[in-house]
Amino acid sequence: MTSASSIKDRTGDWIALLGNPNSGKTALFNLLTGLNQKVSNYPGITVERKMGRAVLSDQCQVEVLDLPGTYSLAPESFDERIVSEEILSWLHGPSPPRVIVSVVDASNLERNLYLTSQLLDLNIPVVVALTMMDLVKQNDHTIPPEKLCEELGAAEVLHMSARENWGVKELKEAIARVINEPVNGKPDLPFALSGPVRSSLVHLMEFFKKEFGYGSRLSWAQALRIITRDSVLDGFLQAQLDGQKPGDEQIRDLQKLRDASISELKSQGHNPKTLEAHLRYRWLDGVLNRSGKPKKQTVDRSTTSEKADQILTHPFLGPVIFIGLLTLMFQSIFTWATAPMDWITQGFAILGEWVLVSLPAGMLRDLTVEGIIGGVGAILIFLPQIMILVFFMTLLEDSGYMARVAFMLDRLMTKMGLHGRSVLPMMTGYACAIPGVMAARTIDSWKERLVTILVLPLMSCSARLPVYALMIGTFIPRKKVLGLFDAQGLTLVMMYLLGTVTALVLSKVFSHFIHQKGQSSFIMEMPPYRLPLARSVLRQVSLRSKLFVINAGKIIMAISIVLWFLASYPKLEKTNEDINPIHHSYAGKIGHAIEPFIKPLGFDWKMGIGLITSFAAREVMVSTLATIYNVEAGGKDIVHLKEALLKDKNPQTGMLLYSPLVALSLMVFFVYAAQCMATFAIVRNETNSWKWPFVMIVYMTALAYISSLCVYQGGRLLGFG
Repeated sequence: MTSASSIKDRTGDWIALLGNPNSGKTALFNLLTGLNQKVSNYPGITVERKMGRAVLSDQCQVEVLDLPGTYSLAPESFDERIVSEEILSWLHGPSPPRVIVSVVDASNLERNLYLTSQLLDLNIPVVVALTMMDLVKQNDHTIPPEKLCEELGAAEVLHMSARENWGVKELKEAIARVINEPVNGKPDLPFALSGPVRSSLVHLMEFFKKEFGYGSRLSWAQALRIITRDSVLDGFLQAQLDGQKPGDEQIRDLQKLRDASISELKSQGHNPKTLEAHLRYRWLDGVLNRSGKPKKQTVDRSTTSEKADQILTHPFLGPVIFIGLLTLMFQSIFTWATAPMDWITQGFAILGEWVLVSLPAGMLRDLTVEGIIGGVGAILIFLPQIMILVFFMTLLEDSGYMARVAFMLDRLMTKMGLHGRSVLPMMTGYACAIPGVMAARTIDSWKERLVTILVLPLMSCSARLPVYALMIGTFIPRKKVLGLFDAQGLTLVMMYLLGTVTALVLSKVFSHFIHQKGQSSFIMEMPPYRLPLARSVLRQVSLRSKLFVINAGKIIMAISIVLWFLASYPKLEKTNEDINPIHHSYAGKIGHAIEPFIKPLGFDWKMGIGLITSFAAREVMVSTLATIYNVEAGGKDIVHLKEALLKDKNPQTGMLLYSPLVALSLMVFFVYAAQCMATFAIVRNETNSWKWPFVMIVYMTALAYISSLCVYQGGRLLGFG
């Protein structure tokens, strides 16, 4: 995938995909480029620029830019500002796109074509791709593309379905035709401005025409748009126009003309904030009527979605069903994954035995068995559980259920200082905090966006899952609770629930200390329920699994090798049978040095080393323990980590080192601990400050230590130690 940051420097042919959220834009991007960007039946999945290359024909290849979904060019949220800033760079840059592909959900033409009407003002050829035609044709709600193309003044209009993978060839051919033979748009706005409105905006229009060289149509469009909201003006003033920001004199003139236009329009009884929308929607109604719009244009969902929503978004039943689905999901992580985890364990055991027999004794064999196979193998065992988690999360998103969860939890989120749109980032955080932080761009309020980012790492990501699974699988017995729930699955649910509830509570706390004027509203389109496509679900499971394996192959292997060296050296000249050499190794000395600080939590020096290495990636905790136990065993055989934890004893007292209480203390520590440096780097980029990552590291570390201390010491007082 090509970097989108360099798009302004390109001199070759490139095109841009724009459309409303959840219009099928990223699915179309994948079909054009052959890439596998995430798609879902939920608005706000794409929150950054993405680039890829599409082969239109043997003689024509183009770069394709996929931008975040937006409802208009008047931005309300951070991701919409990305779009408006990008388009401003086209207007003032040396190499605008050759073609804009306006991706339109054919089941809701009126709303989707609003953005298309704004794109037509840019004097860049626009090809309109009417997606989701498979849903529309089921209800015989079609509009002839030739007639719609004529009425809009677009270069071409095509029917297609990214879901059923048809119409892509025709789209490629259309783009190639327009690149070779550009179609000029209409020189003036397609809708008429009344005399008073025209006179109120004429000076603004002339300013854009004179100062920036805009054509007549674009100048009128910019004049209409810049009076709608302050964010349009702010974006224009902050944009790099022709390589530099507008001068002070230009800024003063623009603000003065804008204020005068707003004042004059208000005196005439017009609302400047809704004027553009009123004019465009009135024109679009006429376009669709003249194009032969059926009496019932939108798909009838009353018999399916609406009836389902009466149950799934019910004030009482809705949350109960949601919690039940999460419980089922986490229960299955243990029940379904048992067999494949056993197969992987046996496979690595066989591999270790083969290496022991095949390689001569020495450092290479010890490194391979104790470090690489022992460390990496211990973490790859949990791959089936990661796959099951991603599988269920993808089903919830692709079915359209996640949008209902956002709607259902909006009231609770608002009371806790969050936003209904916080649901998607927080649910994404169950897989990985990094895309979750980036998904917070869809929240228009800076305060609510910041609060969401601050608490999002408390959502238990998939990197924590191997730690939970190891502790639960080792120390929590497989028995039924209340005759319904498996104790292991229920414990896992409690860990996820603990992080989620804490995130909500802290959101309320943070919202009192972070102040911002005004209050945002929550408006979200409810997508129709759809049966998830098998290829989409399998693609997401494959991508997340591949990412997990790659991390194991890079980060975990590198740390395992370094840790093996630290745990194996320096070699002792004389060994005492009562003292294992690992205690005198570099790793042993480091672990024993920090042991006094973590002993009140129930942790020994081995876990202490795991806490240190897990700052690179949380799942490294598991491979660290596996490497230490394999080195301690002397490389005679591959150590089964669960058995080693159960049998390990304190050399002084002879008592077992670990217990269910220690396991619970460690899991609670990992629920809260700040142990993902990549997440804090992303937070730095998203907030443009090191202040907030520092705040997160401090509060999460303190919360982890205090909570773990309370669990362990409280458990001992109650006699569970």
